[in-house]
Amino acid sequence: MEWRDEGIILATRRHGESSAILEVMTRAHGRHLGLVRGGRSRRQQPMLQPGNRVELIWRARLDEHLGTFQAEAVEHNAARLFESAHAVFGLQTLAAHLRLLPERDPHDGLYAALGLVIAHLDDPVAAGELVVRFELMLLEELGFGLDLSECAATGARTDLAFVSPKSGRAVSGEAGRPWAGKLLPLPPFLLPGAGGRADVTGLEDAFRLTGFFFSRNVYEPRNMGEPEARASFLGAVRRHRRTESAA
Repeated sequence: MEWRDEGIILATRRHGESSAILEVMTRAHGRHLGLVRGGRSRRQQPMLQPGNRVELIWRARLDEHLGTFQAEAVEHNAARLFESAHAVFGLQTLAAHLRLLPERDPHDGLYAALGLVIAHLDDPVAAGELVVRFELMLLEELGFGLDLSECAATGARTDLAFVSPKSGRAVSGEAGRPWAGKLLPLPPFLLPGAGGRADVTGLEDAFRLTGFFFSRNVYEPRNMGEPEARASFLGAVRRHRRTESAA
């Protein structure tokens, strides 16, 4: 069996003396693993780094086999991303999130979003917003998407200020104010069609929002914890944003 596809490297691990197991998110074949013979050589090792985009040929005798990858570089991102902590932790967070999906399950929308986030991951201002939007998209792909389009109580499409922790639907400020202590804040930058950038508080609220639904609907049922890289990423972005604000 054989196929050709484009992929973004999520991780590489040693296999034997000279080979490597490559984990990639591909455009048409989902998250996929394969053996790269000679993957630890001086020629191939710089290419097989997380964040790099590669052209792939996968071959195996049977579909269920691990198979082998032949990779050619398309876009080198690793060197740029490894220069900042928030980019490294962000990349690790994205990879951990994608491992929540079944292996070899195609998600072309997530692949396109991953490429967009990686392109801006070294920009700490944009990175936080893009990663949390990626999390919202992943929740949708996992079947736990939030409805932020209108108020669950009144149907209003304006003044949306909260999210119901029970339904995952938006609630207007007027309808939700009496129960504000039981609702989750909805940062304005996450609203459909919203302009402007997130401030530090809005970004914190956004990650708290997605983190709540990941914990309840994904991590707890699987007896998992939140990826350590996620907290490290948010901490690195938070430090940069606060330093920037102080300056």
